[in-house]
Amino acid sequence: MKKLALWMALILGLTGLAGWTGGAACEAAAQPALLSAWWTEGSGAAADLNDYLQAVTNEQSPDYIPPADRVAVFDLDGTLMCETDPFCFEYMLFADYALNSGSETVTEEVRAVAQEILDAAGGAKPKNMSTRQAAAGAVAYRGMTMRELAEAVEKFKESDAWGFTGMTRGEAWYRPMVELFETLQKNDFTLYIVTATERNIVRQIISGVLDIPPSHVIGTEYGYTASGQGDTADPDYTFQATDQVVFDGSYPGENAKMSKVDAIVREIGQQPVLAFGNSSGDLAMAVYTISNNPYRSEAYLVLADDEAREYGNGESAASHKAEWEALGMHTISMKDDFQTIYGDGVQKESPAAEAPAGALVGGWESAAAEAGKLPEEAQAAFDKAMKGLVGASYTPVALLSTQLVAGKNYCILCQISPVVPNPVPTWALVYIYADLEGNARITNVYELYVDRHASPEA
Repeated sequence: MKKLALWMALILGLTGLAGWTGGAACEAAAQPALLSAWWTEGSGAAADLNDYLQAVTNEQSPDYIPPADRVAVFDLDGTLMCETDPFCFEYMLFADYALNSGSETVTEEVRAVAQEILDAAGGAKPKNMSTRQAAAGAVAYRGMTMRELAEAVEKFKESDAWGFTGMTRGEAWYRPMVELFETLQKNDFTLYIVTATERNIVRQIISGVLDIPPSHVIGTEYGYTASGQGDTADPDYTFQATDQVVFDGSYPGENAKMSKVDAIVREIGQQPVLAFGNSSGDLAMAVYTISNNPYRSEAYLVLADDEAREYGNGESAASHKAEWEALGMHTISMKDDFQTIYGDGVQKESPAAEAPAGALVGGWESAAAEAGKLPEEAQAAFDKAMKGLVGASYTPVALLSTQLVAGKNYCILCQISPVVPNPVPTWALVYIYADLEGNARITNVYELYVDRHASPEA
C-alpha cells in the first residue's frame, strides 16, 4: 500500500509539473509578436506600434480587439515599396511596355504618355500623370490576359532598380514595413492592400514577398471582356469554353482618396482598425479608419524624409508631418525610424553629383554635335546598343539630345536601311540608354514619316 501511495504521489507531482510547464508555454505563446529587426533602437513609431499590439491582443486589456475584427489596410507605393524608381513600379512598367513591346495596341497617344514619364526621370512627376498613365495603360494592355500581364510584371521585376545599386525592381521593398506587415499577420490581423495601382499588377508585384490572397488586393481596375464577345454587352453575352478573359481597354477611374473608402466598404465590409499610407491619396482611408471606430484605431503615414539612403525631401516631409499629426495621424520617418530601408548592399546612386555644371538632371538637353559624327561616349553607347542587333541597319547621322538620369539617355537621328530587296531608307529617332556600368540598350525607335509632315503644297 505504501508503494502504491508513493507511485500515486509521484504521478501527481509529475502531472502538476507538466501542468505548470504547459501554463508557462501558453503564457509565452500569448505574448504578441513585436517589431525589432529593421527598426532603429529607440524608434518612436516602433514603440507606438508595439504598445498598440500589446494592448489590442491582451484579453484583459480594455483595448482588446477580437481577431475577427483586427483588420489593417496598407497602401503600396511609398508605403511598402519604392516609388522613386524614378516613379512607382506601375509607371515604369507601362513606359517600358509602351516603348519597347511593339504591340499594336500602343497608339501614338499612349507612346507620348510613356515618353513623358521617361523624360521626367529624376525630376517632378508630370501633372495629372496618375490618371493619364492609368488610362493609357488600359489601352496599351487591351486584349491581354491577366496571365500575360503577370508575365510582363514578373519580367520587369528582374530589371535593375533605377537610382540604386544592389537591387532589382522586384526587391525594392521597405524592409521595416514588410516586417510590420508580417508582424501584424502573426498577431492575427487580416491584411489588405488598398492602392491606386492596377490590382492585377499588384497581385504579381507582391508574389513571393507578401502572403495574402489575391482577393485582399484592392486597386484601380481595368475593364474586362471575353475574347469572343465583340460589341455584345455583358448582360447579353454568355462566356464560351473557347473564350479567355482579357482587358477591354476601358478605365473606370483611379482608386484614390474617397474611392479607397468606397472600396473598403464594398469589398471588405468592415471598418479597419489600422491604416498605413504615405500621401494625400491615403488620407481619406486613414481618417475613415480612426473616425467613430468602436475599437482603438490608429493610422500611420510614412514620411519620405531620407535624402541619404533614398530620394526623400526633408522640407516637404516636415510640412506633411505637421499636417498629418494635426489630423490625429502617427508618422513614420524613413530617416529616423528605419534602421535600413532596402537591406545591406543596396546603395543610392547620385546622378546629380555626376552631372556637369549647369546640367539639368532628368531634363533633355540639345546636343551641340557635329552632323555625321557622334561624340565619343555617344558613339560607344550606340555601338554597344547595336551589337547583336538582327534586321535593319542603323546609320547614325546626328546626336540630337542627351538626358542625365542614373546613367545617360541619348536621342540619335539615324537612317534605317531595311533588310529587304531594293531597300528604301527611312529616318528615325533612336533612343539609347547607357547605364553607369557601361552597358547600353535601345529603349525606343520613333520612325519619322517625312511625307506625313509635308505641307499640302509639297
